[in-house]
Amino acid sequence: MERSYDETMTNPLVTMRRITLGSVELDVVEALPAADAARGCEPVILVHGFPESAHSWRHQMLALAGAGYHVVAPDMRGYAGSSRPTNVADYGIEQLTGDLLSLVNQLGYERATFVGHDWGALITWDLARLHPHRVKALINVSVPFVDWPAAPTSVFKAASGENFFYILYFQEVGPVEAELNPQVARFMKTILWSASGDGFRSDPTPHPAAGNGWLDTMPAPPDQLASWCTDDDYATYVRQFETSGFFGPCSYYRNLDRNYQLVKNFPVSNMTMPIWFIGGTKDMVIARDLNGVNRMRAQLPNYQGHVLIDGAGHWTQQERPVEFNAALLEFLDAANPAT
Repeated sequence: MERSYDETMTNPLVTMRRITLGSVELDVVEALPAADAARGCEPVILVHGFPESAHSWRHQMLALAGAGYHVVAPDMRGYAGSSRPTNVADYGIEQLTGDLLSLVNQLGYERATFVGHDWGALITWDLARLHPHRVKALINVSVPFVDWPAAPTSVFKAASGENFFYILYFQEVGPVEAELNPQVARFMKTILWSASGDGFRSDPTPHPAAGNGWLDTMPAPPDQLASWCTDDDYATYVRQFETSGFFGPCSYYRNLDRNYQLVKNFPVSNMTMPIWFIGGTKDMVIARDLNGVNRMRAQLPNYQGHVLIDGAGHWTQQERPVEFNAALLEFLDAANPAT
């Protein structure tokens, strides 16, 4: 049986602390392996997405520490209780990858294995391209690698036309904050359901962009939370986003085009570290990008393989922790063979 978040957080192997990284401070959850199980204290950095936090990795901390890894899951800048810079430019890829590299430095390592989910995958795809010597291996979740042919917002505009697309809605500061900040509980219940395997829609109804907010385009969730999301999980996310608001998390999206202008000058051939991918067959992101896995196989120099978990939605590691952890540990052990 998987442990609850509270059981994980009270386990003596797991600690929570605040780390200063230059101009920001990040809250991190950390698990060290028992001395007799350590694989040379190989560090594994778990990078969450949107709308998540380190809480999204609650089922992985003890599993990875028990297998001998030094595991760290930060609340990224703008999230939960971590620092919340007030300028959009403070959430660009240089700053986000800089936080992760500074974290690795603070932990006393030269490089680490990174596992990124959702926006965490976007960050670590770019990290591997910009700073390949700092990435021992990469295991990304839910969001396949994309070598953008043009600025991402122009790609999204061409694909969505006059229809609502949440990433385009996020570009302007103000509307999404005004919509979501006052109704965090409703939003979290809606997004946790609608993006899950249980709430998956293979052919969602399009909505016009004009006159609609994000919640207007999502179906109302059932009264009961999804089976994988406990009342405590839900309350944790609500509390965290009531603390942080949505300016910081949505400003990640506001830097997509600037990130593209920087990263496009670094070739994909830089990414020579071993790379794996984990996804769900009912993940809305993968459903929009059905060629994603084949494209990674063709484009990435050292792509090692993938696992698609049948029935899992976007919250992959939370929805199916047993299957997810089995795949993750298999890939980690391949990247870090026991000596």
